Amino acid sequence: MNYLSDKSTPKDEIDDRLKKLQKKMKNSDIGAALIVHNADLYYFSGTIQQGHLFVPSEGDSVLMATKDFNRAAAESPLEKVIFLKSFKEIPEALKSNGYNVPEKLGMELDVVPTNHFFSYQKVFKNSRIVDISNSIRIIRAVKSSYEIEKISKASQLADEVFGTVKNHLREGITELDFAGKIEGEARKRGHQGIVRMRMWGGELFFGHIMTGASAAAPSFLASPTGGSGVSPAIAQGSGFKKIVSNEPVLIDFAFVYDGYISDQTRIFCMGSISSQLYRAHHIMLELQEEIKKAAIPGITGDEIYQLAMRFVQKHDCENNFMGAGDRRIRFVGHGVGLELDEYPFLAKGQKLALEEGMVLALEPKLIYPGQGVVGIENTHLVTKNGLQQLGTFPEEIVSV
Repeated sequence: MNYLSDKSTPKDEIDDRLKKLQKKMKNSDIGAALIVHNADLYYFSGTIQQGHLFVPSEGDSVLMATKDFNRAAAESPLEKVIFLKSFKEIPEALKSNGYNVPEKLGMELDVVPTNHFFSYQKVFKNSRIVDISNSIRIIRAVKSSYEIEKISKASQLADEVFGTVKNHLREGITELDFAGKIEGEARKRGHQGIVRMRMWGGELFFGHIMTGASAAAPSFLASPTGGSGVSPAIAQGSGFKKIVSNEPVLIDFAFVYDGYISDQTRIFCMGSISSQLYRAHHIMLELQEEIKKAAIPGITGDEIYQLAMRFVQKHDCENNFMGAGDRRIRFVGHGVGLELDEYPFLAKGQKLALEEGMVLALEPKLIYPGQGVVGIENTHLVTKNGLQQLGTFPEEIVSV
C-alpha cells in the first residue's frame, strides 16, 4: 500500500528536532523522554500511528509502534522502529535493544491523562516521571524553513478559499449550509479536516463561520467569537440562522495543509453594515499594523497585549475588544503550527519573548452583542523587523 511517502517529514528535519530536545533534557538532567501525544509524536517521529517514541538524552531514538507498525515504519524516517503489543513491554523492549531505563523520565504531563500517568508509573516503577511539555512546546514554537513553507502554503490555500465566498453567499442560506460549502472548498484543496488543539476540552471544526448577532454570542471556547452551534452538545460555530443582507459575515477559518495550520479571518457582507461597525473594523486594521511593527524578537506576549489594550482604550472600544463586557478573553494572538494553540501567546501575563522563526496568528477583533463581529486575523512569521504576513486576501470588509 502507498503510505504517501512523498509527504514524509525529511530525516534531517526529524534529526534536528530530536537534537534540540536532547539538549534541553541534558540541561534539565532528564535521562530520556517518552513521547505519546499525537502532535508531538508526529513532530519528533514523522508518524501518528499508535506507539511511544523513546528519546534518550544521548544516542538514537527508538519508535515502539503498536498500531499500525507497518505504516509507522514506512512513514517515519527513524532507523529504529520496533513492534510492541503493549506499553507494559516498554522497559523490557528498551533493555533488549541496548537502552537503559532512566532514573528521570520526561513525559508530556500537560496532556497525558491522569489514569495513564498512574499506569506509566507502575510500568516505570524505578523512574521518576517529570513534565517535559514546556520544553517541547518551546522547541515547537520556532519553526524551521520546512515548516514555514508548509504554513505559507496553508495561507495561500486559505486565500483561495476566501476567494470562493462570492460564489456561495446569498440571502436566505443558513449558516450551516454556507459553512458546508466553504468547508467543501477547503477539502477540495487538501484541507486535512482536523484542526488540532492542545488545550484540554478544546474542540474546533474548521473554524467559525457565523453571521450578525450569532457571531457575537459567547461560548465556552477560548475564543472571542462563539456562535449558536447546532445544539448545546456543541455550543459554538455555525447554526440554523438564515443569513440576511446588511450584517457582517464572519469567516474565521483554519486551513490545515500537511498538518500545518494557517488561521485567518475576513469579514463579508451582502449590502452594507453600519458606520459603527465599519469604523470598528478599521480600528482593528490599524491595531494589526501597530502590532506588526512592534512584534520584534525580544518583546513578550504580555507587552504586545498591553500595547493592544492601550490602543483600544485610546479609541474607546476596550469593552468590546476580544469579547464583550466581562466575557472578554485576555489575548490578541497565539502561536500556530501543528496545533492551533501553540506558543507564543500574545496574552496578559505571558513572559515568553518572541524569537525569529515563530509563527503566530494575530487576531484583533471587536464584538458587539446583537450586531456582530468585525476585525481581522492573519498568520505571521516573526522576523527581526517585525511580523511578516503570510496571507494576502484583501482585509477590507468585502461586499458581495
